[in-house]
Amino acid sequence: MEKLRLAEEPRVNRAGAGCDDGPATAEAGDHATGVHLPGLDHSTGLRSGQKSRYLLRFDDICPTMNWALWRPVETVLLDLNIKPILAVIPDNQDCTLHKGERNDRFWDCVRKWQYLGWTIGLHGYQHRYITRQGGIVGINRYSEFAGLCRARQDASLRRAVGIFQREGVIPDVWVAPAHSFDEETVGVLHSLGITKISDGYHLYPYRDRQGMMWVPQQLAVFRRIPFGLWTVCVHLDDSPYCDPGYFAHEAARFRSSIVSFNEVISEYSCREKSLPDSMFASCLLRLKRMKAKLSRII
Repeated sequence: MEKLRLAEEPRVNRAGAGCDDGPATAEAGDHATGVHLPGLDHSTGLRSGQKSRYLLRFDDICPTMNWALWRPVETVLLDLNIKPILAVIPDNQDCTLHKGERNDRFWDCVRKWQYLGWTIGLHGYQHRYITRQGGIVGINRYSEFAGLCRARQDASLRRAVGIFQREGVIPDVWVAPAHSFDEETVGVLHSLGITKISDGYHLYPYRDRQGMMWVPQQLAVFRRIPFGLWTVCVHLDDSPYCDPGYFAHEAARFRSSIVSFNEVISEYSCREKSLPDSMFASCLLRLKRMKAKLSRII
C-alpha cells in the first residue's frame, strides 16, 4: 500500500478571478433511495468482491477562489461525468481567500453545479477561526464552531442556511472548516434538516443514533488502497493541484472507481457504526499526528 497523505486544512493563500458558465444542460444527479442493497455487509461496509471507491471533494468554494485553476478542473469533471462535492462558503470573511477579483456571478455558478447533480456542501458560515477547539474529529486545534455555546452556533448556521435559501441552493451535506465542529454543531445541523456530514477517518459511511449520516474524508490526493470508501479533498492552490495536468491525469486514472455522493448515501443509508470504524479512525488520526510531529522535528 502506498503511503497515505492524510487530509487536513492547510493554511495557504489563495487567489483567483473570473467564471465560465459551462454547459447549459445536463442530466440531474442520482437521488438517494435509502434502499438496503443485497450483497452488502452493513457491519463492515464490504460487498462481495468490492474494491475501494472514491469521492471527490473541493473545499473553499467562494467568489474569490482561484478561478483560473478551477476552469480546467471543471472541464475535466464534465468530460468524465464526475459529480463532486463542492464545499461552498456562504459568506466568506477569510482574508486568505480574498485574493483576486470577486466573481459577481458566483451564485449562478453554484446553482448550475447543483442542477448538474453535483453535491453542494455547507462549508461553515464565514470560514473564520475563532476558537482553539478541535471538536469531534480532533484533527486541528482551531475552529469556527467547536467550543461555542449552542445559541451562537445556531445563529451562525441559520444565517448560513438563510444565504443558501436566498440564492436558491440546497445544502446537501455539512463540511466543517478545518474539520472542526462539536456535538452542539451536529444538534443544530439536525434541527435545520442537514443530516449528512463529510468528515471523519473511518473506513465506510454510517448512520449514527441521531440519524446523521457520516461519510469519511481521509485523503488529500488519490492513493491505490485495496478497500474502503475514500474521499479525496482538493484545495486547488495546494501542491500538486497547482499543475492543472495533475488533476486531469489522476481523475482519468481513477475514474472507474469514482462514485457520486448520492450513490454512497443510497448504498450505506442503513449501515451503523462498527468497532472497526472506530479503531480504523483512531489509527489514522494517530498516524496524522505522528506525521505532524515528525515534520516539526525534521
